[in-house]
Formats: sequence, structure tokens, C-alpha cells
Amino acid sequence: MAAHRSYHAPEDVPSVVPVFPLSGALLLPRAELPLNIFEPRYLAMVDAALAGERLICMVQPDESRAGDARGPALFQVGCLGRLTQFAETDDGRYLITLTGICRVRIGTEEPVVTPYRQCRVDASPYAHDFEEGVGEESVDRSSLLSALADFLEANKLEADWDGIQQAGTETLVNALSVMSPYGALEKQALLEAKDLKERAEMLVAITQMMLARMPGGDDGEPSIQ
Repeated sequence: MAAHRSYHAPEDVPSVVPVFPLSGALLLPRAELPLNIFEPRYLAMVDAALAGERLICMVQPDESRAGDARGPALFQVGCLGRLTQFAETDDGRYLITLTGICRVRIGTEEPVVTPYRQCRVDASPYAHDFEEGVGEESVDRSSLLSALADFLEANKLEADWDGIQQAGTETLVNALSVMSPYGALEKQALLEAKDLKERAEMLVAITQMMLARMPGGDDGEPSIQ
């Protein structure tokens, strides 16, 4: 496995990276995304990442646009991640975890001979992603925790509430966004939120709207915190 390398600024990010199009999968800076890899082309992608800088860019297919022979059209914003955990199963699957580095703007697709796609990316619009905790002080943490508690209660789920309350605000917002059971468009909106405050507000609003649609939910317009 390649030696560890740190990424501190947009210029540290390679200009061309492998992309993993996967609907409903969201990666955010410093959040973790576990993946079960079984398709041959993506097994090859992981092999190449392990031999190199261990970088993979998660991006969702954009179903509003037509694709081509290379595959589905892609959203213009994804998130670059570093492969931080790896295991191989007896049946040849890879169980990996990506840890988010920064969001990137997806540029032109490279003509490559690899079975997986590779694209030019630009991290410069998201330079603040490299700085941990930016914008935490602006997040309405109480509203976020309240929405989470309502979601857990409505779905009869349990959670490590002590651990949740002790988590840093950035960690909490991004981890909840990654784990949220929402659709591709909602996940993309969370990814493209301009800052942590907007992402937290969006997460609260989406959760309230989902709860309002559940049996027994509020029939009126959900409030947006």
C-alpha cells in the first residue's frame, strides 16, 4: 500500500482521478463512506488506487442528462476520498472505506484504457474544505439534534445519544448527511451546500419534510429551521 500523503490545499490534489459513479452514495470532507466493491472494473480501480495515492472520487450519476458509451452522465460536483480501510472477502469482494478529503468540480472525462472512468477535477472552488471545523459556530446544533431525535423516534431506532452529543459539529453534520436515507437529489443538494450551516439547515428541512409525509405526520407545511 502506498505511503500516507496529506492534502492541505487544492494544489495538492491530482488533476486527473478515477471516478466511481454511484447513485445515493455521499462522501463529504473528513466523513467516512464504507463500500462493498464487486464489479470487475471497480475491483481494478481499487487495485490501482492501492498501488498509487489511494484516491477515488465519488460522484453520482445525473439522470436528468443523457449518458454516452462511457456510461451515465455525471453530476458536476463530487467528493474526493482516500482509501483508508481495505479488506478482501473469500468470494473476491473488496470491503473498503473512503475518508473524504474535499469536494471537487468534475471536468472533462479523459480518454483512458482503464475499465473505470477518469476525469479532470478542480478542487479550487472548495478550498475551505481542507480546513477542519470551518463554519461550526454558525450551525444551529440544537435544531439538528431535535430533528435527529424526531427521526429516530418516528422510525423506532436507537442510537448512541451520548456519542452523538459529544461529536464535533462538523463531524455530526457530515456524518448524518452521509448516513441519511434520502434520495440521490437530496444527497446531491447536501453535497453542494455552500457551507456547513447551509448543509445543516438543509438536513433539518429534508428530515422535517420526510417526517411530515409519514403516517401520522403533520399535514401542514413543515417548518424550516
